[in-house]
Amino acid sequence: MNAEKLAKLQAQVRMGGKGTPRRKVKKVVNKANSGDDRKLSAALTKLNVQPIPGVDEVNMFKDDGKVIHFNNPRVSAAANANTYAIHGRSTEKELAELIPGILNQLGPDSMAALKKLAETFQQAQGENAAGADDDEIPDLVESFEKAEIEEKKEEATA
Repeated sequence: MNAEKLAKLQAQVRMGGKGTPRRKVKKVVNKANSGDDRKLSAALTKLNVQPIPGVDEVNMFKDDGKVIHFNNPRVSAAANANTYAIHGRSTEKELAELIPGILNQLGPDSMAALKKLAETFQQAQGENAAGADDDEIPDLVESFEKAEIEEKKEEATA
């Protein structure tokens, strides 16, 4: 057997000092989440959190237009502390993916409010577009000298 390979194997397998048995090193990875879960549950019990049944989905809207979507989460709340806890698997989705599902859940009153909001948004967009027309870009002319002469004539007549 090659001496280099033998020395390499011997260096890998000894865990302790002189006289300890040679064993292969096995790394054991402990999960740190269990401690965090215990701390979280202890904090929630101090707040007297009560479970809320019947929640099918939870959507959290972010500033960048994406949505954190929880499907069938466990929801708990402490109304006196204004605290809500949502447990479950989440996925990050685009807002456009979730709009059809959200619109199907709305009642007639909510649909009317949504239509009114859309109309005000369109009016605001229309006002912004009308303001942009005031700053028209002049047409290009054949030479800049002729344009300067025409401007001076217009200023003199005005």
